[in-house]
Amino acid sequence: MSSATSAQTASAPSGSSAYDKLTVLLRENEILKSVANTLSWDQETMMPEQGAALRADQLTLLSGMNHDRNTDPRLGDLLGEAENDSAIADDPIAQANLREVRRDYDLATKLPKSLVEELTRCSSMGMRAWKDARAKNDFAKFLPWLEKTFELNRRKAECLGVPEGGELYDALMDTFEPGMTAKRTEEIFGPLREFTVPLVQKVMDAKAAGKAPSVDPAVRELPIDKQIEFTTRITEAMGFDYDAGRMDASTHPFCQGMGPGDCRITNRYRANGWCDALSSGTHEAGHGMYEQGLPKGERFGQPLAESVSLGIHESQSRMWENQVGRSQAFWKWALPVARGIFGDTALEGIGVESIFKASNLVEPNFIRVESDEVTYNLHIMLRFELERAMIKGNLACKDLPGVWNERIKNDLGLTVTEDRIGCLQDIHWSMGAVGYFATYTFGNLYSAQFWEAMGKDIPNREQQVESGDFSSILGWVREHIHQHGRRFSAGELCQRATGKPLSSEPLMRYLEAKVHAVYGV
Repeated sequence: MSSATSAQTASAPSGSSAYDKLTVLLRENEILKSVANTLSWDQETMMPEQGAALRADQLTLLSGMNHDRNTDPRLGDLLGEAENDSAIADDPIAQANLREVRRDYDLATKLPKSLVEELTRCSSMGMRAWKDARAKNDFAKFLPWLEKTFELNRRKAECLGVPEGGELYDALMDTFEPGMTAKRTEEIFGPLREFTVPLVQKVMDAKAAGKAPSVDPAVRELPIDKQIEFTTRITEAMGFDYDAGRMDASTHPFCQGMGPGDCRITNRYRANGWCDALSSGTHEAGHGMYEQGLPKGERFGQPLAESVSLGIHESQSRMWENQVGRSQAFWKWALPVARGIFGDTALEGIGVESIFKASNLVEPNFIRVESDEVTYNLHIMLRFELERAMIKGNLACKDLPGVWNERIKNDLGLTVTEDRIGCLQDIHWSMGAVGYFATYTFGNLYSAQFWEAMGKDIPNREQQVESGDFSSILGWVREHIHQHGRRFSAGELCQRATGKPLSSEPLMRYLEAKVHAVYGV
């Protein structure tokens, strides 16, 4: 047992109040959840192919056990007693915890255990089917699982309940971005699309005029082992604690926070993709630093030790990937580090300006995770609109490839020739995560707004990054975001950290400045 775990066990509340008993119960529930999380991580990184059926059985059993505990009448009784306890009525931490536990309990008790188990089994088996279908470029192999996933998610949404004036999809969105609705998402995405389309056209015009920088510095063929060493060195310098985490390889990069002292991130590599590996590595490390910054040691199992929303979570990964890791200041420090690892010959002819521009090119791409910052949100809007239509029943799952390909042609001018670079590229639907995709753009919006506010508090931030010092940046997000967990809603957190409600304007300013720096337009 680690010292952190020993300390947590020793400090578990021993009082007799309902609130003390509730926090003990919540911690036990979270420990069981962490077991399932560990098995899920193993499924994506280490598990042999033939272990899929047993893993589905394991995860299904655990999901049922977790559901039993999360809906236990004893938990509900303790929650009710604590809510009426005058001794903690003026304790803001306790009240915030109780508010969020009530939300979680009410949502959990709306879902039948059989449905929870069925969703888990479908997810576990569906992910294996998706991997096989993607590898063989065979949508038909995944179609039955896709249809089952959306059928189960419609049932889930019906159980959770449609908000007044809303739609089924809203109930699913709320599980990832509390309080968000499809209508509100449309209102946010509309102006961003109106801004993005002409900005992309400006870039295309600049490229037609011969103003496109070379992509060569970003696609040099470099050894995978060196890419892993480089990405590890960078993410460690940024602040990801490898004594409390690790990085492995997977088909789709992800981050999984297990609990105190244990956060797993994964990455993927290809010979000519060292900059892509760096971007996805810093992205997942950003998620990981958020997980490591949450107050899990003292409050493990309590809502105040959990991330507030996936949009906020994504803001942390996008900030480290883009605002930090794609900046010219960053490359002034990182390029010498790269030369020390890959060697001068491998990076011959690459300078700070050329690698900065090469890693920030605007180039429509089939693959979402390999897309540039400007066109990325068009990918998200596509997925949001298609999964919303499939939940409504306006789009049959079997028709997904054709509609997807048509939209990619219209939005990005690309012709999809294989489903593996089309509708089979993302893992999310296979794992049952319907209502998730919009949070990626929310993350971009939050990250830009946080970055602007941070710049006012750290006026010499660029100089610090140039020297490889990221401590002030990490300290700012620890103070303004990480430490609060779910104490405040995402909107409240944004208002407190930046003094303003969420707006698309900071992201627009950021993207416009980036395009000007790279293309001069």
